[in-house]
Amino acid sequence: MKLAKKLSALLLALAMTASLAACGSQGDASSAASGSAAGSDLPAESVTVRVAALKGPTAMGLAQLMGQSADTEGKETGASAGDLYDFTLAASADEVTPALLQGDLDVACVPANLAAVLYQKTQGQIVTLAVNTLGVLYLVENGNAVASLADLKGKTIVAAGKGSTPEYALRYLLTENGIDPDTDLTIDWKSEHSECVAALAQGAATIALLPQPFVTVAQGKIEGLRMALDLTAEWDKLDNGSGLITGVAVARKAFVEEHPAAVDAFLQAYAGSVDWVNANTAEAAAVIGDLGIVDAAVAEKALPYCNIVCLTGSEMEAKLSGYLQVLYDADPASVGGAVPGEDFYYGA
Repeated sequence: MKLAKKLSALLLALAMTASLAACGSQGDASSAASGSAAGSDLPAESVTVRVAALKGPTAMGLAQLMGQSADTEGKETGASAGDLYDFTLAASADEVTPALLQGDLDVACVPANLAAVLYQKTQGQIVTLAVNTLGVLYLVENGNAVASLADLKGKTIVAAGKGSTPEYALRYLLTENGIDPDTDLTIDWKSEHSECVAALAQGAATIALLPQPFVTVAQGKIEGLRMALDLTAEWDKLDNGSGLITGVAVARKAFVEEHPAAVDAFLQAYAGSVDWVNANTAEAAAVIGDLGIVDAAVAEKALPYCNIVCLTGSEMEAKLSGYLQVLYDADPASVGGAVPGEDFYYGA
């Protein structure tokens, strides 16, 4: 068991969240094959699946499975009698990527666009198993002037993430709703989300783009701050088959080819864990806190807005491929220079 030590309080966990950005409950959206963290009809295969996740929303869905593994201290756990899981928690993707590429990890939960970059970097040796987190970006307001994207015309938004996925997602949504992001409103780009919160707290701004669980923390500091718009919901209104995606679970292609039963069993266990997390907010938050993923009190409030899912197969491909195309159109380098091919999507 290589569960990382808790970060010094919540700040680094939130910093991770910012790096992803690039929670309504989505438990019913979990579409991995039937099964649960406790059982599967797949044949047993004695494989230890080495899994890494980043502290924040993309690790929350693993909480039940990670908690079971922590309780058993190396005993058999998971979706089949032969499955063992070795989990690692990291503060940033930079800690995970080298281990994955060097073969020291089998599965990793990473930002969606990073998965595409790794696919290109390895010439197709990385495959995506599941979408594990939809969008976590929200437009928050200290006021009641914003009820739709159209209401942003003439307004000023403070935001962090210029030149990365938060900017690309925001500009795409504005453009698709007939709003010119360069002329119809002002986007005041800050270097960090904490600067956006400070501007709200000081009255220098009334509208900000923030990710969960940063939103929850900000609401605890600023009276009256509300979630005005959920960018995931706004994306879904476009009804074009794609989705706003934060994180995915990827695997080394060699591991998938060598241990297909273990991969499928892991996905079944993962889906069961996601369902449990979404259905048991308070209990899941306690486990999330114990594991050091996010502070328990923050997790309990933020979980319903973190869009934790386990989407696989054709649904995963449709939502993720459309999202990656949006990023490519904004900046090809954000997805490694090209949109991944069909072999990027496991089981699609």
